[in-house]
Amino acid sequence: MEKKAMLGPKVRRLRRDHALTQAQMAEQLGISPSYLNLIEHNQRPVTVPLLLKLGQQFGVDLQAFAEDEESRLVAGLREVFSDPLFDGSDIKNQDFRELAAVAPTLGQAVVALYRGFRGARDDLQALAERVADREKLHLVQATGFPQDEVRDLFQTHSNHFPELEAAAESLWQDGKLERGDLYRGLVDWLNTQHSVRVRLLPSEVMGYAVRRFDRHSRRILLSEMLAPSGRTFQLACQIALLRHRDLLNGIVDAANLSDDEARRLTRIGLANYFAAAVLMPYDRFHEAATQLRYDIEILRRRFDASFEQVCHRLTTLHRSGAKGVPFFFMRVDSAGNVSKRFSGAGFHFARFGGGCPRWIVYEAFRTPGKIHSQMAEMPDGTAYFSIARTVVKAGGGHRSPPQQFAVALGCDVQHAAQVTYADGFDLSNTDAATPIGVNCRLCPRLDCSQRAFPPLNHRLIVDENLRGLSPYLFAPPSAE
Repeated sequence: MEKKAMLGPKVRRLRRDHALTQAQMAEQLGISPSYLNLIEHNQRPVTVPLLLKLGQQFGVDLQAFAEDEESRLVAGLREVFSDPLFDGSDIKNQDFRELAAVAPTLGQAVVALYRGFRGARDDLQALAERVADREKLHLVQATGFPQDEVRDLFQTHSNHFPELEAAAESLWQDGKLERGDLYRGLVDWLNTQHSVRVRLLPSEVMGYAVRRFDRHSRRILLSEMLAPSGRTFQLACQIALLRHRDLLNGIVDAANLSDDEARRLTRIGLANYFAAAVLMPYDRFHEAATQLRYDIEILRRRFDASFEQVCHRLTTLHRSGAKGVPFFFMRVDSAGNVSKRFSGAGFHFARFGGGCPRWIVYEAFRTPGKIHSQMAEMPDGTAYFSIARTVVKAGGGHRSPPQQFAVALGCDVQHAAQVTYADGFDLSNTDAATPIGVNCRLCPRLDCSQRAFPPLNHRLIVDENLRGLSPYLFAPPSAE
């Protein structure tokens, strides 16, 4: 019997919600109280006939009831207890699994409490960093950024939306789309199903826009500056907004976002998610990714997608029974500004103040187009494997040159053996890993020669007669 059929805590909660004893519920289900007791303690699985009886007797949504939440909760608990706050605690993976199986509500409360704590800690660090820079003192404010709210939503969903995956799959079936000619298939679908035509226009007409939907003339206008993969992606985005607006709005409404700006940004993000699912259908993409050991160059050719699109899509492979490596993803410009990020592997990104100069993502700008690989270790001892490469976004000609970014894709080192780029690394030797941090303000590594700023939690020592590799000297913790 599959692990997902071990639903004891859910059955127990359902019984308690209806104020029933085990004997009373067992009678309604036609089983013995002792058998129900074994089910509630995860010593017996919930069979399909019994699951149907639960649906008939108590009116539960069977799909939601049978959903595998335990693995998601275990991943959340693992992230919580990987925090340096719990260094020295003898907590094992089996403890996470037992808590998720026996007391899932308590486990969810622990994860929610930790996320609240981490949010408060991040806000405090951001505030301290801003206050530390006196020139930015006037920027201190209580309100957050809508982009952060949207990122938190995608993080909460593990960057995976099954309903959008299903919608993308139905488009392939209903539109009779074919591999190798997806763009033409989407153009025909828009024309026949929505009476919308597609036109490719010169850059001087489109200006800074790459896609514009003209409601009155029922036309989608695309810039000639878009690469072929970008044109297909933009058409799929517009189909999401035309055909699945109710689905997008349902996800947005359930998120209880703070303002209209955050809701619009979320809707755009969900449309982009749908577009990626159309370009790279889940089952076919997951199978190819695992067989090719996540070779991005081959995947982008096979699915007519860009390097960045493939990297971003790899972070969404969290379907139960067909999961990929849990990757994190980041896109950064040459000034260190982060425009995209997803912490799928528990990797901590800086919200303000740039990143760590030792991390390979910044090395990518030195040799554009080359894939760099690195095994790195965070101050809490967690080791990660990551790759980085530059990507170029289309510009608008001489007066609007292309934008260059670096994208990083990585995972916990325990998953790195599944990735082709890790071949040749001794993944068991964490002593060989490059020591990195979140950023200089928040990094506790006092011996770093590339430190640009002193850490916030150490007192600075100024000695005109002593100069080290770093321009900063710090008092030891005992002297603070």
